[in-house]
Amino acid sequence: MKQYVVDAFTREVFRGNPAAVCVMKEWLPDEMMQKIAIENQLSETAFVVKQGDMYGLRWFTPGGEIDLCGHATLGTAYVILRFYEPQAETVSFTTLSGVLTVTKKDGRYEMAFPAYHLEEVPVTDAMEAAIGARPLAAYMARDLLCVMDSGDFVRKASPDLSKVAELPGLLLHITAAGKAYDCVSRSFAPKLEVPEDPVCGSGHCHIFPYWAKVIGKKELLGWQASARGGAVYGRMEGDQVILGGEAVLFSEAEIYPEGN
Repeated sequence: MKQYVVDAFTREVFRGNPAAVCVMKEWLPDEMMQKIAIENQLSETAFVVKQGDMYGLRWFTPGGEIDLCGHATLGTAYVILRFYEPQAETVSFTTLSGVLTVTKKDGRYEMAFPAYHLEEVPVTDAMEAAIGARPLAAYMARDLLCVMDSGDFVRKASPDLSKVAELPGLLLHITAAGKAYDCVSRSFAPKLEVPEDPVCGSGHCHIFPYWAKVIGKKELLGWQASARGGAVYGRMEGDQVILGGEAVLFSEAEIYPEGN
């Protein structure tokens, strides 16, 4: 079975967020896909199967399947449009979050993702203890979004991951206003056995709707300030976030889930 590793939201290898992309003729058992994700030890492994004019797409973290993943969708689109349908400019995926369409445009991949509806929640002592500083505000959707007072804090923060795992939400995103970028963010997912997600596309489906409303812009540029770092482009269109980013191939391999 072919497996590619693509660094997403970057044009340089060893930057951005690496995703494994397994291209299959038919679905493997869920248990086997989970074992492959655990073996890879990346934040996400994507599994893709051709289904008529579209592709079925599922994402697995080392800790389980997830309902939405931006960087692994970008990585999968990169693989399909480069190796399997090089004449095409768009590709659509059926996923747990509905049909997701990715378009290649000017060297960037644009993904139409659902925007999460954020509800403000009280800032708690538990949030402060987990993050290491008290958020200015907190919001809930699938994930917990905490707004901090400075980009410098976001870059230097060292959250207590055992306490992060006790907070509500699937992931924790911390964010602040940026200088060269509209916003600076980091994403943590200990519940999925991913200490820090290097560049989180689905996280920006929380982050961009917040900042678009606060700063009054429909087009945004965000920086994920992990050790690898990565730029995420965003555009608000109704109840969708159009996420954009670049990608680069790190490896191409044959894997043997049943042994060889």
